[in-house]
Amino acid sequence: MARDETVDVLIVGAGASAAALAWSLAETKMQILCIEQGDWVRPQDLPGNDLDWEARHLTDFHFSPNVRRRPEDYPVNDSASPIQVSMFNAVGGSTILYAAHFPRFRPDDFRVRSVDGVGEDWPVDYETLAPFYDLNAEMMGVSGLPGDPAYPPKQLPLPPVPLGKLGAKLAAGFERLGWHWWPSDSAIITQNYRGRAACVNAGTCLVGCPQGAKGSVDVTYWPEALRRGVRLRTRCRVREVTVNEQGMASGVVYYDAEGKERYQPAHVVVLACNGIGTPRLLLASRSKHFPDGLANRSGLVGKNLMFHPYAMVMGVFDEPLEGYKGPTGCCIMSQEFYRTDLRRGFVRGYSFEILRGFGPISTVLWGMQQGLVPWGRNHHRAVEELFDHVAGMVAICEDLPEETNCVTLDPELRDEHGIPAPRIHYRLSENSQRMLAHAVDRAREVLEAAGARETFVQSPLPFAGWHLMGTARMGRDPHTSVVNEWGRCHDVKNLFIIDGSIFVTSAAVNPTNTIQALALYIADQMKRRLANLFD
Repeated sequence: MARDETVDVLIVGAGASAAALAWSLAETKMQILCIEQGDWVRPQDLPGNDLDWEARHLTDFHFSPNVRRRPEDYPVNDSASPIQVSMFNAVGGSTILYAAHFPRFRPDDFRVRSVDGVGEDWPVDYETLAPFYDLNAEMMGVSGLPGDPAYPPKQLPLPPVPLGKLGAKLAAGFERLGWHWWPSDSAIITQNYRGRAACVNAGTCLVGCPQGAKGSVDVTYWPEALRRGVRLRTRCRVREVTVNEQGMASGVVYYDAEGKERYQPAHVVVLACNGIGTPRLLLASRSKHFPDGLANRSGLVGKNLMFHPYAMVMGVFDEPLEGYKGPTGCCIMSQEFYRTDLRRGFVRGYSFEILRGFGPISTVLWGMQQGLVPWGRNHHRAVEELFDHVAGMVAICEDLPEETNCVTLDPELRDEHGIPAPRIHYRLSENSQRMLAHAVDRAREVLEAAGARETFVQSPLPFAGWHLMGTARMGRDPHTSVVNEWGRCHDVKNLFIIDGSIFVTSAAVNPTNTIQALALYIADQMKRRLANLFD
């Protein structure tokens, strides 16, 4: 096995959290190396440059690795889950394909046990993360409108994404009902910013942004981190994290771009492989010190998997809405039903995220699924009546942690290098089912108040496993958590985890902003403790 030169800090994964931590740690002048299973995605290769961009969203840029099957993907057995895993392997990770809807957690989201008697409280709070949310907003280029009454005061560097005709239409529906709504915080620049050109409203966000207006970390953190001296090595598939005789992490075994087995030693190892990839790697890293998987003396690695169950409710309107213009998932949001109200029949709550309209191909496919677009002589007429007449929203429901929802290693399915694939065991709780039903009814009310003549529902949304959380959660007690309050594994003093797997609870908002704020906070804690990092 070929052996590489020892580095001070080795980061596995090059997505949202890895990029933020690498950039922050670079000021220490340590030797920092990041290795990534995927590669750079060149702007000119993104589907948004071509007319077939919607078709490619169904093939090589699909959300699911099981559909996509790109060389850098690995299979996931999610047959035992109503929600399929969605993620992307590349420099930038899943931020290449995300919608860049970018809300923060609310203060109560870190105190779920204290407030509502469910889940667990986090060992950090909103006030601790607030300066890192602010820093992340500057680095990512976040657009939004200050003053949202749902949040503590905050400032954002750029004005909000325009509502457009569609957004104004749905906002009017919320207004008629007297319900909260606010322009979304979005990691999409609405003005030229730090060498990046502003959004041109092409609407191809979910297959990558050739313009570079969307804040994927390949265009935000990574260029800055590389200028600071961080090294990034792509097409490296990690098989296991190794440990020495003292039970400390010593490096990783990986396969390089040519399939050659190599060993990369390091003084500190940081995992940033998402809430599926990180427990997969820990469980596959077995040794005499850790026969049940690395850092798994608590038995909680892979446990407490949280998605956000999604309901999608769409309405058909009589007038054109110009919904094909603008960022796909960044318009307005509502947190009217965010906090617990036991009269609804469930604890915790959900957010509404308003969607733009579909593109032409997606409109036709969706219309055929709903029975609105026939084959034959009336096909074109039906498409003309439907295209640009559809608007709607998704409900993002808080998922409570349950140990039975988990990631394990599949006994049979493996990737091309023989590494066991992750296997997902997940069921919708009764609480989630009641929440989804409530959200569907309220979404229909909004759409009807806005003027929709028909509404259509998908619940739960099948390919909505975008948010992967909880499988190596943080806490102060090593018996009930995997990492401590600043991301260091209880069992391995030089192993850190910084992705969504360290989440204690899931809140009811998209997690990327909080994942990055946590990564910046952990980097700050590491820098403060360099003299006694392993004590």
